[in-house]
Amino acid sequence: MADVLNVSKREALGTSNTRRLRKAGQIPANLYGHGQECVNLSIPAVEVESAIRHGTKVIDIVGAATDSVLINEVQWDPFGSEILHVDLTRVSADESVAVTLVVELRGEAPGMKQGGVVDHQLHEIEIECPAGKIPDGLSVSINQLELGDSITAADIEIPPSAKLITPDDQIIVQCIEPTEDLDEEEGADSLEPEIIGRKAEDEEGGGE
Repeated sequence: MADVLNVSKREALGTSNTRRLRKAGQIPANLYGHGQECVNLSIPAVEVESAIRHGTKVIDIVGAATDSVLINEVQWDPFGSEILHVDLTRVSADESVAVTLVVELRGEAPGMKQGGVVDHQLHEIEIECPAGKIPDGLSVSINQLELGDSITAADIEIPPSAKLITPDDQIIVQCIEPTEDLDEEEGADSLEPEIIGRKAEDEEGGGE
């Protein structure tokens, strides 16, 4: 995982320039926050991809700007395979920030042996916590999940310094009787969490 992101000032804006930037192995970015001006940056794609792949939330940037930043938003191509743009927000270690974290399932639900299927309804939850204490991700054990049982957002263990933003009663996962729809999908969507920050958005939604 990259310890830092090496950033350069991005002078030339516009669609054609950002396309050339990406072909050169750079990703356009915008830096906001703390009442300072927005700065247009470029970052090596390999560094951004490494940070995203490892679930990094807060990271240092060096070069044209020097700050600790929150990777606030990532824009992907329509196929979810290429990063088009990132938004970075200046933060301090003790500053409270709202972040979205992937929730992974651990274990095996006893309810499956009772004829049920595991329905993973919500793959991410939102919490607020100090920027320096953001966990890489969250997990929930389904080893006690019987047929008819459910686990809600309130049941997920979060850091003591964090506050849950997602509604307490939001169902994260449940074990239910199989239905025709679930049979057709073979339960695939209920077992694989989505990748954080992956969106299909317009190419230049980051203020180009």
